[in-house]
Amino acid sequence: MSAEVTAAPVQVDRGTVLAYGLPGLVTAVPMVPVFTLLPTFYAETVGLGLALTGAMLLVGRLLDLVSDPLVGVLADRWAGGRGLATLVLVGAVLAGPSLVLLLSPPVGLSPGLGAAWLLGFSALLYLGWTLVQIPYLAWGAQLSQDYHQRTRLTASREGWTLAGILLSASLPAVLGFLRLDEGQQLAALGWFAVALGLPAFYLLLRRVPRPRPMARAGSGWEGITANRLFLRLLGSWFANGLANGIPAVLFPLYCAYVLTVDDQTRNLLLALYFGSAVAGIPLWLALSRRLSRHHAWLLAMGITCPAFAVAALLGPGDVAAFALICLVTGLCLGADLALPPAIQADVADWDRLRFRRNRTAALFALWGMATKLALALAAGLSLPALGALGLEGEAPPALAVGALALTYALVPCILKLVAMALMHGLPLTRARQAAVAARLRRRDLAATQD
Repeated sequence: MSAEVTAAPVQVDRGTVLAYGLPGLVTAVPMVPVFTLLPTFYAETVGLGLALTGAMLLVGRLLDLVSDPLVGVLADRWAGGRGLATLVLVGAVLAGPSLVLLLSPPVGLSPGLGAAWLLGFSALLYLGWTLVQIPYLAWGAQLSQDYHQRTRLTASREGWTLAGILLSASLPAVLGFLRLDEGQQLAALGWFAVALGLPAFYLLLRRVPRPRPMARAGSGWEGITANRLFLRLLGSWFANGLANGIPAVLFPLYCAYVLTVDDQTRNLLLALYFGSAVAGIPLWLALSRRLSRHHAWLLAMGITCPAFAVAALLGPGDVAAFALICLVTGLCLGADLALPPAIQADVADWDRLRFRRNRTAALFALWGMATKLALALAAGLSLPALGALGLEGEAPPALAVGALALTYALVPCILKLVAMALMHGLPLTRARQAAVAARLRRRDLAATQD
């Protein structure tokens, strides 16, 4: 690991942007199997049932919430030198084997052992993910305070993330043509992610400069609730995360029981959705240059709601209409993933200027906690509720299928409206962020000369 700590503002060249963004590809490849396919796989194929699967996923995520604030504080204390890189390396080493074992449960597990396997390895995977993700996000936020350079770094990370999601959504369809069953497909995706991770994390650790020294200030959690901008953004991110998490968890069930399509068609629809997201990134980047980032994000959420609500009206065989929904909402997903983390980095700058505390990683830890809690609640509430209505087996009652359609399509729209209300009128515009960054640079330069 030979990248140097930089004392002057970093000029982010294309090589740095690429090396920083590539791990996003690796961390994204497991997203579709872990968040979308795994719940139904353990519920139906492994035989745990919807209620037990949802409960184990919820407990695993709640356990993971304990690690986030600890890693956040640790990452802030180790922000200079090799600290962030060391945390990322440890997390990657832990997450890789855990992912492979989680996606490859032994055949014939009893419900009790299956639940323990799911809970144990998902908790270890989430811990490794935390050790990677929080320092990784903080690293990018501290690498440059320039508005457009930060957008380039975020767009690179999230663009590669979407490419990884597209890859993981497309591979099951490809593996299906090779006649691999669902369990074999999940196992192959796990090994594929590990193989990609070796060169990607090597480039990150070798090529990307360490964050530059910052003015010495307090750190940690004291007074963090005084940052109303952060709390507002965090609430919007949580509501939007829950809005995205519910359909992600229910997607296989919606395809099976509402559209009544086979697994191969389901995988092709997933590929269309995430492929549209990748294609939409240039649009949102262009809009973010003309508008403030939160305005572009508001526009994306506003388009998503009416398009997604139509899914509540579909029924068996309406694949073409649902494909159009996947296309439109997929285009908007690029904004959902690329813009909010950049807004969060801007808010972290304002926090450091206003409260004189170096807690960028701590703020991203809370950001990660909100993400995980949203995903935990999406699985832990929706799956047991639908299981209680009888949504299992080959012929579930019409009431359960109707509840599935409404939960899948309309509940996320309501949550996105909440997220939009919280984002409306956010005062941290592009001009104000530039002023904040300039003041921070002067203060940090003065500190390094003392």
